[in-house]
Amino acid sequence: MSKRTHREKHRPAKRRPGHGKPTRQRARREQPDLMGDVAVALADDHPFALMSLVSSLLAALEPRRASPFEQPPDPDVPTLDELVRTFLEVDLVETSALLTVIAELSGDDIMRRRIRREITQRAHALPEWLTELGKTTVEGVVEMVHVLGDGDNIMIGLYLPGDCALSVVVYIDHNMGTLVKDAFAVPEPLDALIETMRDVGDDQDTTWTDLTPADARARIRDAVERGAITFPPFETDSWPACRPLVEWAIEMLPAGGTGYQRPHWDADALGELTERFLGSPFGAGLDDADHRGLLESVLWFGTDYGPGDPLRWSPVAVEILLVDWVPRKIVADAAYLSKVPDLLRAFIRFCHHDRGIRAALTADTLVAVDIYEPEYQLTIRSARPQGPAALLAAMGALNPDGPWPLLETELPSFPEAMLDTLRRAVGGGESLDNLDTAPLPDEPFRWDPIPPDIHDRVAEVLRLVDRCCDELLDVEYRTACRRYLGRAAAADPEIFRRRSRAETAAAAICWCIGKANDLFPAEMLVKDLMGHFGIGQGSVSQRSEPLLRAIGVDPHDQYGVMNLGSPDYLTSGRRERIRALRDQYRAMDS
Repeated sequence: MSKRTHREKHRPAKRRPGHGKPTRQRARREQPDLMGDVAVALADDHPFALMSLVSSLLAALEPRRASPFEQPPDPDVPTLDELVRTFLEVDLVETSALLTVIAELSGDDIMRRRIRREITQRAHALPEWLTELGKTTVEGVVEMVHVLGDGDNIMIGLYLPGDCALSVVVYIDHNMGTLVKDAFAVPEPLDALIETMRDVGDDQDTTWTDLTPADARARIRDAVERGAITFPPFETDSWPACRPLVEWAIEMLPAGGTGYQRPHWDADALGELTERFLGSPFGAGLDDADHRGLLESVLWFGTDYGPGDPLRWSPVAVEILLVDWVPRKIVADAAYLSKVPDLLRAFIRFCHHDRGIRAALTADTLVAVDIYEPEYQLTIRSARPQGPAALLAAMGALNPDGPWPLLETELPSFPEAMLDTLRRAVGGGESLDNLDTAPLPDEPFRWDPIPPDIHDRVAEVLRLVDRCCDELLDVEYRTACRRYLGRAAAADPEIFRRRSRAETAAAAICWCIGKANDLFPAEMLVKDLMGHFGIGQGSVSQRSEPLLRAIGVDPHDQYGVMNLGSPDYLTSGRRERIRALRDQYRAMDS
């Protein structure tokens, strides 16, 4: 959300007003900063400065804290009613200006009438925009939405008397519970603000659409109320300082609108989504009891938290899930929880493909998994508060540093766990130690270990594999695929004696080698590889199982990463990345 502000927080002097009518000199001496700020704001041709000042003042007097453990209000800070009474007793142009804006922004009809009676009896010459503030009109309402759906900006354009424009922007965050996380106002027309935000953002994934004023009122009102009962509260340089200004603006919008509607996902819909994912190429190798249980938890997060859409994934949603939600909510051993990141990677790819999200946004979201996985893996191996204890610790009712009970099972450290995955990828510790980065050679296919009766069938698959590597990949991939095909055919000839399509076998070989070398989705989409062979994505994972078993790899022990157990199948680029990770994890464990 763009931040363009002249805002500063202004707080009243921390004292209770005295009794009796103070003199003009005494009022100036006791409140020099506030009166000086008001004088500067009155000299401005635009009401923005004075309205922002009063909004900050009102927000400071009514902080609306939600914590049940918070101390009672400071008795030295006056209430709004006390402050208004003081201003009514001090006959200054500055207090008249303050009272006029307070009458509009307070939302208190009784106070408004009381102030107006007093102001009409004073002889101060106030600007037209100030005396006619109640005649402000709404220019329009626009909603700014990003395709990943972390939150929306609702923008309200206002026209104030004296031909002054004011735009109010409210950011409603869906990840944190569809509440107001930030808001600000700018002294410019709505169309100019939108043009500026378009120029600054230049974001093809963001849309601006007109929003009915009644719906805007309902959405903002609900989001403000939800934020008011959230602890700890969100605070920025402009929120909640501009909350009274926001509430004043939405009161000008008609009632009767519809707030955000949470999607409803029943058990049948979630079951269908589960089977669709696990039956897709994205879910290959994940259809087992552990991953089904973890997927159920991920879907629980997706439907019950954030905007309630289990198919919506952004870097922020990934951070919340891995850094906070799973470690706090899911009570299970680390060996089980450690599978979440790879499951999440596969599910993100599935969801973004299903929603037609741009590949660049998918890559950004997957990078977030990489960024937060180290912290996640360390957290799930650490003693920590969970469930209600975690909530109380966050609220300050319990010590967040423990002591907490230690896990019963002694588990490897995160670096050691990561090193173990690298060992599995290359065939053991010695292979990892001695891993080189020389490019795979242009190697001919070895026919001598292949039984003669399957030569024709293997040759047909080989031709398709070679053509794919020549047209879409490179020589290193071709050599790796030839090795995989030759060793599988030699170890289990029955695979090629059964009737099946050569295209499916060739696609399965290229898919496995591609996954082992992190080809998808950074360099190629699975659908593009399958399209080369003219087949759908649903059949390749099943066809790959006998081929994997033939080379000694358990197809159900992959956790989203294809570990073929030998550097013979890895390109030089993949081996370089493994060596870099090896050195990084060893440095962490030293």
